[in-house]
Amino acid sequence: MNELCGFIKEQAEINFINLETAIKTYDRNALVCGASAWRYAYHTIHSADKWFFDPFEFDEPSFHEHGMDDPDNPCDAVLSDTELLGYLSAVRLKTRAYLDGLTDEMLYEKPGNCRYTRFELVLMQFRHISFHTGMINGQTIERTGRFPVYVGADGLDRLKKGLYDE
Repeated sequence: MNELCGFIKEQAEINFINLETAIKTYDRNALVCGASAWRYAYHTIHSADKWFFDPFEFDEPSFHEHGMDDPDNPCDAVLSDTELLGYLSAVRLKTRAYLDGLTDEMLYEKPGNCRYTRFELVLMQFRHISFHTGMINGQTIERTGRFPVYVGADGLDRLKKGLYDE
């Protein structure tokens, strides 16, 4: 049985839902640590795309420009929220497919030339996605006084009320 992988799949989905909600509620141009919030959204999605699987066997998305994934690095490229949500959707599907093929035993393996186990990579991305989603939501709360819905252990029913916890 792949009980651990089942838990990982459930929590990965929740992480992606929370990031999607953050993007749908944020002010994309608001500054977060000196960079536009959309850059942190892209940074988070790009990291999930790269580090969830094997960061040493990774092809950049076609729209990526060198250094674009680092919010501290100035870049001329600008992605719309529609493009960010499309990229998030693609990474979400890629992650689902990956997790569907993963077994509990594989969690102890190190993919390719990676120094981390698959389980470590998953945990790192859970931490990273949650951290940056919280940063983006904090910016939204500060600017609007409204709290974006955050799905947790109580399940997806919270989304039925809309994008804000009111």
